[in-house]
Amino acid sequence: MKKLYIISIIGILLVPLTTIAISSTITTGSLTDFDPLVDVSVTVEIQKIRYLAINELQTFPKNVGNNSPNFYVKVLINEIEFISPVWNNTKYITDPNWNATLNVPDDAENVTITIQLWSHETEDILYDVSGDLESYDTTLVYSIKTGHWTGDDSIGDVSGYGRLCGCDDGTIYENDRDCELWFDITQNDYDGDHIPYWIEVNTLGTDPIVDDTTSDPDNDSIPTYWEYRWGYSPLSWEDHKNIDPDNDSINNVEEFLTSQWFSDPFRKDVFVEMDIMGDGPDGEKTYFPENSQELFQTAFNKQNIVMHLDAGAMGGSDIIPFNANLARQDLETIYQDYFLHGDVNNWRYGIFHYGLVVYNAAIAGYTFQHDAFQISSSKLEKRTEKPLLQRDIVYASCYMHELGHTFGFWPIPGHSRFCYYPWQLGWWLTHPYRSCMNYGWTYMIVDYSDGSRRSPDLNDWNRIDYSYFENG
Repeated sequence: MKKLYIISIIGILLVPLTTIAISSTITTGSLTDFDPLVDVSVTVEIQKIRYLAINELQTFPKNVGNNSPNFYVKVLINEIEFISPVWNNTKYITDPNWNATLNVPDDAENVTITIQLWSHETEDILYDVSGDLESYDTTLVYSIKTGHWTGDDSIGDVSGYGRLCGCDDGTIYENDRDCELWFDITQNDYDGDHIPYWIEVNTLGTDPIVDDTTSDPDNDSIPTYWEYRWGYSPLSWEDHKNIDPDNDSINNVEEFLTSQWFSDPFRKDVFVEMDIMGDGPDGEKTYFPENSQELFQTAFNKQNIVMHLDAGAMGGSDIIPFNANLARQDLETIYQDYFLHGDVNNWRYGIFHYGLVVYNAAIAGYTFQHDAFQISSSKLEKRTEKPLLQRDIVYASCYMHELGHTFGFWPIPGHSRFCYYPWQLGWWLTHPYRSCMNYGWTYMIVDYSDGSRRSPDLNDWNRIDYSYFENG
């Protein structure tokens, strides 16, 4: 009898232990453990840093800023400071490989995070990653309950979730030490799917010890984690092929397919595949300067239209066999073989524009498909020999000009042979349209016009037709 009594007591004591896995929290007195399976730590990962220097996008800048910053990052998590290494003399840090991690109280939902970008100088200088005119840093509140953050950055933010942009305060055309900084905030969880325990148990009804990263319980072609991260329900079917909240002509299925490259369904993205021709038998070279790629991206990113240029990091960017003189039909063949790869249903079609860099195709640049264009390096090299022109700007400006034709720009003031030079009347009449689409500005600037000048100026940034390249 005594033995039976003891067994009964043990059984009663074991009941709470068996319910831990399905309880939303463990509560002791007034304390709540938001994840009883792990000791919660929060990590801030710095993914990319880019200096958005306006002076580099024009041949005659009004103000010249510091073009050689020595960047480092300060992250404060619950007021505990972490400092990254210094990246000396570089404007673009694409793989910083640095993060800050802090063990946080499991019973406090909110974690306060501040991110600052500095340059190490004689007297250290704070650079701008804030959308606030009065501030250069950013403060966020991360929830260990939901795995999302709010504050100076949030889902639907104009610059994108997990992307800070100093131009958000309206200083696009000022030397305000504007930068963009890409980051992510995560916490450890038992199954490693980045969906917090509390959400799995209380909202989704999923198993907090089973990785749900790739599951798709609602069969809408989008996995659980992506839907949860961006505020969609992983349990309710949605027609993601026809959902495009940011109107960039990249639907949610395509946003998911490109998410590994930092696409955002609530902020405009543009993808361009750059293929380049290989060397010729007599030493002929086809160029596209690395800094030209950066200038091209900066022009868009300052406007919070994020340019994703695939120069080899996104599965594209083929080397095209050398041909000294390409005809239009040759370009069509290259398009079929190296962009579509013989597959008319290639998933990149309708997402990526195709910008081909060749040695010579008769003229400096032109479009040969509604979504494709070429620029000729041999022609641009001759341009760079002219007084005042800068090689990096010449290449980036021409590439951006031809891409503009795949955006459906029309009318285009100054896009005429009567507007090339200052001794032509057309040059003066169309000069207020300060866009690389205007022949009078092509090769001089890496920018579209913002429409802030007198007629015939137009706001190119607001008239981009993001679907034009799909339909022609």
